Amino acid sequence: MRVGLSFDLKETMAHEAGAPDDMLEEYDSPTTIGYIQRAIEGLGHSTVKLGGGKEFIRNVLNEKVDIVFNIAEGRGTYRSREAQVPSILEMLDIPYVGSDPECLAVCLDKHLTKKLMQMEGIPTPEWRLIANQQELKETVWKGFPFPAIIKPSFEGSSKGIHANSLVDSAAQAAATVSEMLETYRQPVLVEQFIDGDEITVGMLGNSPVKVLGMMKIIPRKQSNRFVYTVEVKRDWKNLVDYECPAHLKEATTKKIAEYSRKTFEMLGCRDFSRIDFRVSADGIPYMLEINPLPGLGDYSDLIIMAVKLGWKHEELIALVFNAALERYPLCVHV
Repeated sequence: MRVGLSFDLKETMAHEAGAPDDMLEEYDSPTTIGYIQRAIEGLGHSTVKLGGGKEFIRNVLNEKVDIVFNIAEGRGTYRSREAQVPSILEMLDIPYVGSDPECLAVCLDKHLTKKLMQMEGIPTPEWRLIANQQELKETVWKGFPFPAIIKPSFEGSSKGIHANSLVDSAAQAAATVSEMLETYRQPVLVEQFIDGDEITVGMLGNSPVKVLGMMKIIPRKQSNRFVYTVEVKRDWKNLVDYECPAHLKEATTKKIAEYSRKTFEMLGCRDFSRIDFRVSADGIPYMLEINPLPGLGDYSDLIIMAVKLGWKHEELIALVFNAALERYPLCVHV
């Protein structure tokens, strides 16, 4: 088969004047594309780089591909940006790896995802969504459980989450939300901070989806209020240790697995995803968010987890690709 690779590279994106330094955090590097290319070619297929944005549109129209391995994050600050490339592929009737546009759009919207989780009976920290400065002025904080984490509503890779994102009062929350509304140009989520273990869960396959593993993020500098900030992720080799499999109580492990499968299936995820939890002192896992388009670089949590479980980097990518092929049996015979 001829496999197209869709992606957005940091080096091809313009950094807007006045934009935050983590503006391009979610975009990929040529090294990551190389891992995917070698994994696919190692299975006996050929590859062609389609890129992202307008370049992707031109290339996908001109290149004959049988299926696309999509990791494109999309352009802009839209809550549906991750759905841009899959939407074009569906319009052109081209098979692709990963979740569909509806799933990607819903999951990138943290507020909507949390509402759906709440409706399904999956614990998630209490939160408020503030869309603009007027809503911020009208917000009544009485009864909200501080401390809280302030984060952009439509981002991933801990984008927008810094040390000052953890606030202890309404006054701190208001100041941080106001700044974030201006900086990230999207609604802001104020989320109750769960002081406990940070757990990320890898999901792989379809019908039934399998829990690849659970990994605990442990700060090397012990803190009662550890936050997995963008700065920590950038310097993960020096600042954190990863425990995989995560050492948790059996009942907590079972609950996390149950909630992860339920979330994956209810939201219609496909092939792979990563789900983040915080575990409270009494062992209750609170789902924070789900990423149906997790990073595949060697610095990405899903890959770190897979390597700790004994997989090679390219092997995990091949498993994701083969999971997609099972959904497109005609591709196998191309």
